[in-house]
Order: sequence, then structure tokens, then C-alpha cells
Amino acid sequence: MPDYLDDLRLAHVLADAADAATMDRFKALDLRVETKPDMTPVSEADKAAEELIRGHLQRARPRDAILGEEYGVEGTGPRRWVIDPIDGTKNYVRGVPVWATLISLMEAGEGGYQPVVGVVSAPALGRRWWAAKGSGAFTGRSLSSASRLRVSDVGGLQDASFAYSSLSGWEERGRLDGFLDLTRACWRTRAYGDFWPYMLVAEGAVDICAEPELSLWDMAATAIVVTEAGGRFTGLDGAPGPHSGNAAASNGLLHDEMLAHLNRQ
Repeated sequence: MPDYLDDLRLAHVLADAADAATMDRFKALDLRVETKPDMTPVSEADKAAEELIRGHLQRARPRDAILGEEYGVEGTGPRRWVIDPIDGTKNYVRGVPVWATLISLMEAGEGGYQPVVGVVSAPALGRRWWAAKGSGAFTGRSLSSASRLRVSDVGGLQDASFAYSSLSGWEERGRLDGFLDLTRACWRTRAYGDFWPYMLVAEGAVDICAEPELSLWDMAATAIVVTEAGGRFTGLDGAPGPHSGNAAASNGLLHDEMLAHLNRQ
């Protein structure tokens, strides 16, 4: 199996640089925010962080392609870095600390590009999570100061904690009834939102989570952290990986039952 340690080290360097840039503008009174064509916000910090990461990658990995939320795809080849400079921009611009920079390396393989390295860095929370293919998932301050992640062993929905982002997305896509059925079947539900539910699944603090609409840059890094922690990450269609346009993550034991509820018409 390939060794991705050098790529993981680089991803941490990229996250360090992005953290410094995003924290410098977090809660700034003069932060500039625009509305993108899809009516979602983008701040000057989103753009600056992605530009910073791209610059580092162009120097350190000039042969690798880059896909970012703000500036699209650049380059071709079997290796592609996927970047969400600020996952949770709406939180960021309102001063809510639940946001993170997501950095993933994907490699071409059977079934298309698959994540092999992922770093999720949430500096306002003082947390970072990461994983590399075949090497497990970890959380901590650095590569040398980390704890291994492991999903829970909860085996029944009646004992499970379910995390999500909001109700509106499920309602807009005609999936609200199945979603509500799932919430009623679970022991506990909380709307932590964005990247955080997936990291909580990887930690074993939450057992299942799902979202009805996402982009690849929202999922590539979180998917490998969940799977390397022993969990399962699919689309709502059950297809493995971050390519379905939506996501469901679990400790593995509850996955099929969760999908059955969410796909109920």
C-alpha cells in the first residue's frame, strides 16, 4: 500500500497556513462578504485561504491537480487536491466558531477519484482531525501529539445519537418524512451542522449523520476520516465515498437502517 505520510504532513502545513489566515479575519468588523450565483455567501477569508493553499501546492506539488470551492479545477492527472477553504461560511461571517478548512488528496482509481488523505481543521474550536489511507484516523494538535479515532459500537437506533445540519434541505427535496421518522427512532438528535457531525461520528461521540445536498469539497476530507476511524461513508443511495451529491455517515452498524429511513417516501 502506498505511504501517504509526506502528503499528510503537507496537508497539515496547508492547514496551519489556512488557520492563520482565517483566524486573522474571524469576527473582523470590516470583513467583506459577497453573494455567489448560487446565493450562498463567500467572504474575503474564503478566497484568501484558498489562494494561499493553492500557492503552497503549486510550489510543493506542481504536478498535482487542484479543485477548490472558490476557484474551480486547475490541472489534470491521477492526483487531485480538493479544498474547501471555509466549510461553514455562514457561521464564519456571523462569528459562530463552528467552521473548518477541509483539505483532501484524492487519487484516481477504480470507481473514479477516491480520498487518500484528509485534514479537517477547526481553529476557532481548537480542534483538528486527519486520516491517511490505511493508517487510521486521529485528532490532536499535531502529528506527534494525537489520539486515534474510533467509531462507536452502538448497535440500535433506539440508543443512537443522530446529527444533522437543518430541516429545510430535507423538506426541499421531498425527504422530510423519512428524516423525521429517523429522528423519532433515535435516542437523541442534534443539529451540529457542516463538518462537525462527521468528526463526531469518527470520534464515537455521535453514531449517525446525514445531509441531503453536498459538494465533493464538503465530503472528500470528512469521508476518509470517518472510514479510517472504522465507520462507513456513503451517499443516500448507498454508494461508497463522496460522489453522490449527499452524504450519510455512521459507525457502520446502523448504516443500512439509517438509509432505509431516509429513503422512505
